[in-house]
Amino acid sequence: MTAHSDSGHSAGPDAGRILRDALGVVLSALPGDARIAIAYSGGLDSSVLLDAAVRAVGADRLYAFHVHHGLSPNADAWLAHCDATARAYGVSFDARRVDVAPDDGAGVEAAARDARYRALDAMCAAHAVHSLWLAQHADDQAETVLLQLLRGAGLAGLAAMAPAREVAGGVTRVRPLLGLLRVQLERYAHAHDLRWIEDESNADTRYARNALRHDVMPALSAHFPGFREALARTAAHAASAQGLLDELARGDLLAACATTPDAISHTALVALDDARALNLLRYWMRSLGMPAASTARLADALRQLREIARDGDDHALRVDHAGRTLRCYRGEVCWDTATSAADLPRTGEGALREPVQLSWRGEEIWRLPGWRGTYVFAAADESDPDAVPESVLQRAPLVARERAGGERLRDEAANLSRTLKNLFQSRGIPAWERDVPLLYSGETLLFVPRIGVNRSALGDEEAARPGPWRRIEWREDLQIA
Repeated sequence: MTAHSDSGHSAGPDAGRILRDALGVVLSALPGDARIAIAYSGGLDSSVLLDAAVRAVGADRLYAFHVHHGLSPNADAWLAHCDATARAYGVSFDARRVDVAPDDGAGVEAAARDARYRALDAMCAAHAVHSLWLAQHADDQAETVLLQLLRGAGLAGLAAMAPAREVAGGVTRVRPLLGLLRVQLERYAHAHDLRWIEDESNADTRYARNALRHDVMPALSAHFPGFREALARTAAHAASAQGLLDELARGDLLAACATTPDAISHTALVALDDARALNLLRYWMRSLGMPAASTARLADALRQLREIARDGDDHALRVDHAGRTLRCYRGEVCWDTATSAADLPRTGEGALREPVQLSWRGEEIWRLPGWRGTYVFAAADESDPDAVPESVLQRAPLVARERAGGERLRDEAANLSRTLKNLFQSRGIPAWERDVPLLYSGETLLFVPRIGVNRSALGDEEAARPGPWRRIEWREDLQIA
């Protein structure tokens, strides 16, 4: 931790005024009783923001949220400093510890950032916060634009950090300091005798952002003194252009809407030219809360979608991204989170899973890890079409097993026996959702997820029995483990 109180630094006549004006604009858009959180790392930037927010808002409406990454041996000391500083201001304080693997495939910087925002969102939800204020400033914005340029990012990347951004399922993230340079924040901190911590990792030029900050930015400053302002204008122009692209995509998404929620029409999508179709795909994925995909992956997805439109083979489509799979069925395209066969553990030669048996004695749940789901046996009455008498569940061991092909189930509406394949097709159930555990009573097929109870498995005497009855339900895990 470093104490900073150098009276030799000028207060900078504009820093305090610009800060007050910036916070005033942000506050004018909020209700008078809005709760505001500061993402407080304890570094220079967030220390300035916290001090200025206390002066502009008052401590009663403020929260200081700290994320403990555990990546530095000093992390505990930083947490203690932030807690003590918040208490000194009279600001409510909360902290979360997160785990970041040093060898994360996405890179330590990206993994830490994602973990930090998840923790901040969780704290905002826990304290009913209206607005989360982040301390990025003009130098950070310039670095972000340069990084995105060097990565070959599109307009969305070049737009860099927005002054305010609404987050699906979270509070609005606001960056009041984007109009200030780091040197102005330093002057403010010295003028108000602030104390802050120095993260030793900020000097490690193995990280791309640090390399820009220490090796590239000083050279740019020497030859192009106004480069930060120029890059800020670039970000603003890119954000404006991206807004127009988003407006176009919203119209295309509306025109391509499908009957299934969160799906789009395959025909409408492939009718667009490549640039417009890719723009729609990016916007659609963003609206679903998915992380951005690379240009190469999106191009491959569009290529496959065009190929299946030509060949008529929906099953040939295979695009995986962020734990989800792009699917097409009966003319509708969706991002599916269901487990694919390739994800499941193999237990034997030529078979994915061995049958699993249960001697039912009143259990309400039967967990089947091999299928990543659970059978639920809930109390019901005989009017429920998916209910059976408890005596049926007890008459023989229950067995969960895979489809082998050729299984049949009586369709009461049609008064005939039909194959499961035919029933799945008639009900519009995509092929990838048919990998379900069939429930047998002994050797008799009793229940098929997404189809229901095999009524012919119930004898006339059992079907007329007054009870007790249990409803059979199959529930898949919400997330792939």
